[in-house]
Amino acid sequence: MGFWKLAKTSTKYVCSNCGAQSPQMIGRCPVCGEWGTYDEEVSVAVPAKKGGASLRRGAQALRLREIEAREEMRLDMQSSELNRVLGGGLVPGSLVLLGGEPGIGKSTLALQVLMKMGHRKTLYASGEESAKQLKLRAERLAGDAENLYILAETSLERILDSVTEIQPEIIVVDSIQTIGTESIEASIGSLSQVKECAARILQYAKEKNVPFIIVGHINKEGSLAGPKVLEHIVDTVLQFEGDQHYVYRILRAQKNRFGSTSELGIFEMQQDGLREVLNPSELLLSGNRDGLSGVAIAAAVEGVRPLLIEVQALVASAAYGTPQRSSTGFDGRRLNMLLAVLEKKVGFKLLQKDVFFNIAGGLRINDPAIDLPVLAAVLSSNMDIALDEKICMTGEVGLAGEIRPVNRIDQRIREAEKLGFERIIIPAGQKYNAHNLRIRVVEVSRVVDAFRILIKK
Repeated sequence: MGFWKLAKTSTKYVCSNCGAQSPQMIGRCPVCGEWGTYDEEVSVAVPAKKGGASLRRGAQALRLREIEAREEMRLDMQSSELNRVLGGGLVPGSLVLLGGEPGIGKSTLALQVLMKMGHRKTLYASGEESAKQLKLRAERLAGDAENLYILAETSLERILDSVTEIQPEIIVVDSIQTIGTESIEASIGSLSQVKECAARILQYAKEKNVPFIIVGHINKEGSLAGPKVLEHIVDTVLQFEGDQHYVYRILRAQKNRFGSTSELGIFEMQQDGLREVLNPSELLLSGNRDGLSGVAIAAAVEGVRPLLIEVQALVASAAYGTPQRSSTGFDGRRLNMLLAVLEKKVGFKLLQKDVFFNIAGGLRINDPAIDLPVLAAVLSSNMDIALDEKICMTGEVGLAGEIRPVNRIDQRIREAEKLGFERIIIPAGQKYNAHNLRIRVVEVSRVVDAFRILIKK
């Protein structure tokens, strides 16, 4: 009498935010601290074959000098900003993860890029929109859709079958959280489905030498939703960020196996899609700063690209007794630190005053070199004195009130000179190339010294 060998099933609970596992249901994740993020996952353990698992043979260790390798020809994405972030184009056989907040323009960017590549056969597979919805979206965008195929499907197997049939040169899957595979008995969007689908797509991309771009959502913490291992599976992680209420979008590379992660691309959201911003400094600077207090111009660097941005501050008496500290586009904790330096080392009393800070254009800047412009804007608003509109500045501020050196100083100076500024304040002792400079470079070592220059009539 024979009998059936039943596969053993096990149940575990996995946090959808950070990927932590638990044998039982938990209300709050002990790792990331989020509530209600644990989902049930059932895994099936297949009995191993008698005699143990067989190892795949054929792989052979080679000396490094024996391996033949040539540089892959990158695919031109017909977008200078996207090519810059990717490192010169899309590498064949690579897997790119494009993440961003809902409504930021991820799908628009992916669809627009494929439409611009009308000379190549491409495939856009969507699990979020129907074919008719994608048709309406494409009609707003400029480009040639002659060789663009649209597939509204949530099954990974059917998507890969379509890829095999159509043989496109680039495939976009929108999004990774909306597709699933039949090999796993779990709901679409679960951690196991996301991991398995990403691993299957990666395997297919490497075997067929065809690039995939998969779109991923981000959670409220600003990181990519799903397991952290997803970022390890893919070759490149691109972050599309910006404020929905502003027109500017920034594309960053958080991981890139085939290029640098220091580059960034800037786009402008318009009615007919995304437009590349080739010279962002001219657009980020308003032309009506004359006579306005609380405005300073910062020579910043995002990635390797110099940007001249407008920083704004408003200092007013606290209306309700408790002073407020608000920051948009800048780290609020760093703002509080700079205000403490301003009070301790310069002598400005801001304990009973509200301080509101904003970076114009909806950008978020992490460059510490804008510390000095931040303090200059606060000083200007507090004293109600307008700064010279032909002066810009750069410099990191230390806790002792000193101005510390910054990187890429030559690029900052050249960008300020190109946009017509007459003076730029930089940290003292900073080495720079003074050859053929038409702009006057002023070196300062302390915050007090910079303030004396700014308010000097």
